[in-house]
Amino acid sequence: MFSRINIVYLMTDNQLIFRSFASGSSGNCYFLGTHKWGILIDAGISARTIQKNLREMGLDYANIMGVLVTHDHADHIRAVGTLGERVHLPIYSTRAIHDGIDRNYGVREKLRTSQRYFEKGVEWELNGMRINTFGISHDSTECVGYVIDYAGQRFLIATDCGEPNMTMEMYLGTANHVVIEANHDEQMLLNGPYPTYLKQRILSPKGHQSNVICGQLLAKNWHANMRNVFLCHLSNENNDPDVAVNTIKDILLSEGIMPGEDVFITPLERTKPSALYTLNEHIIR
Repeated sequence: MFSRINIVYLMTDNQLIFRSFASGSSGNCYFLGTHKWGILIDAGISARTIQKNLREMGLDYANIMGVLVTHDHADHIRAVGTLGERVHLPIYSTRAIHDGIDRNYGVREKLRTSQRYFEKGVEWELNGMRINTFGISHDSTECVGYVIDYAGQRFLIATDCGEPNMTMEMYLGTANHVVIEANHDEQMLLNGPYPTYLKQRILSPKGHQSNVICGQLLAKNWHANMRNVFLCHLSNENNDPDVAVNTIKDILLSEGIMPGEDVFITPLERTKPSALYTLNEHIIR
């Protein structure tokens, strides 16, 4: 059903591109790379859907160098068994996260030959991308964010953030392009239909990041070379893209940062692929 040929591409394409395939509690998957090759970050949607999105970009699994996993919750790992054992993509994460994947009943095909391990906080390289990782507070076995340097651009992704930490803020202060959680509007959550225990989980230091905390974090760590912010993992029940964007814009404006001039704010859709963004450009398209 799926096939992959082992190919290593020469670094001739220096345009860094980004596309979200899905971003939310129903599933998360992101592409980062060039027009010739790339990596996936998380694989919480079906392998068929991932392949369909890749083919729309003129790519296929043969062009994917590996899958980087942030944590072991089902909406981030649903397809890793298929991608690792049938497509033969290497699946990268910490040993603790791999142990969590192995215990997760949502991953029907267990990883046996495709696990690749890295140590959190230790830089490593994949096909010319320099990759650093940092811990994130979340109620999974372990959760990491990624900082990826390629073609003079620094890309950061931090999803499912219970609360910020100093290492995350340090990297935010140097990133050109940021994918960051803006999960909920706190009043929508408190007044919404979720049971009390679930509201408490989301609001806890190991839960999810609100629009306000996201905005404050961006305002505190914004710098002149931060060009793009993509808001990820928006709740369907407790948030709205316009609410998230406007809340964050208001916080940035209060600190003298001009959205649309100093930085571009883009919400990612929960169940639909995003546009294809060329990150080398000052204005995203």
